Amino acid sequence: MKKQIVKAVAMGVAVAGLVGASIPTVYAGSKSATFQVTLTVQADCSINTNPLNFGSTGVLSSNIDQQTNLNVTCSTGTPYAVALDAGTPTGSTVASRLLANAGATGTVKYNLYQDAARTQVWGQTAGTDTVAGTGTGTAQSIMVYGRVPAQNTPAPDTYQSTVTATVTF
Repeated sequence: MKKQIVKAVAMGVAVAGLVGASIPTVYAGSKSATFQVTLTVQADCSINTNPLNFGSTGVLSSNIDQQTNLNVTCSTGTPYAVALDAGTPTGSTVASRLLANAGATGTVKYNLYQDAARTQVWGQTAGTDTVAGTGTGTAQSIMVYGRVPAQNTPAPDTYQSTVTATVTF
């Protein structure tokens, strides 16, 4: 009988514990306070480029046209300008860009343009020969048009240049 009484008491304590656990706590009152959350968005831009590949050819007897794009992302409303430098080979200028082979013993003339008609050379003087825009807060794709004009063909080799694209804002 004692065992039954001990079991009954133990069960009663367990049930009382469960019932007590489900009773919500009652609070006497509450107080509130506010705080500010801020973020300062500054004028900013980033630029990403893609390679321009004129492919493979033999004699340079006619124009070779190709295009690529670059992406500019600027804060909404931020005016920007994109400049392209002359490239890395010695003697290369914005007006007359050059591709050079590894030993710099040969060059191929080419240029980069702002328009598909290839009439506006893309350079690095803001307000003169750069491409301008206004940021939208998302990436804006800008086409770069390239042309290797007909010219005397140099020795067979791979010709290249590294052009730096700069966004100013």
